[in-house]
Amino acid sequence: MKTFGIIGWKNTGKTGLVERLVTEICARGFTVSTLKHAHHAFDVDEPGRDSHRHRVAGASQVLVAGGQRWALMTELRGAPEPSVDHLLAQLSPADLVLVEGWKAGTHQKLATYRKDSGRDLYLDDHVCAVASDTVLDVALPQFDLDDTAAIADFILAQVAL
Repeated sequence: MKTFGIIGWKNTGKTGLVERLVTEICARGFTVSTLKHAHHAFDVDEPGRDSHRHRVAGASQVLVAGGQRWALMTELRGAPEPSVDHLLAQLSPADLVLVEGWKAGTHQKLATYRKDSGRDLYLDDHVCAVASDTVLDVALPQFDLDDTAAIADFILAQVAL
């Protein structure tokens, strides 16, 4: 599967951009999956539900399935956070996986920036473009944060789709 990352500090437009990119790229006939990194404890299960009760009881994995979707929850129980590669291997095949977060990952990435965020632009050796609400002095391709079609064109070219 082809992978491409969208990174940036909190409130710089990552999630909105990923949402728009999924819509845009799917409309072009590609299958897209996403992988989202969360820096905080999160729960996709509700207390009181049977699946939550199974996890609380100590199950390492709980798979919930129904007529419209299924979800597999894995409890780390003190094990280290899995790598991007490990998590990508858990996904069903798709044309493209958009990875939101994982700044330290070695996959190609586009960095988001908003001038009012109060943070500097995040750059590393794997950032190959920037999407921003202002023009920046960087030697990388730059896109308006709201120009979803142009950003999609760039990503698809970068991953050869």
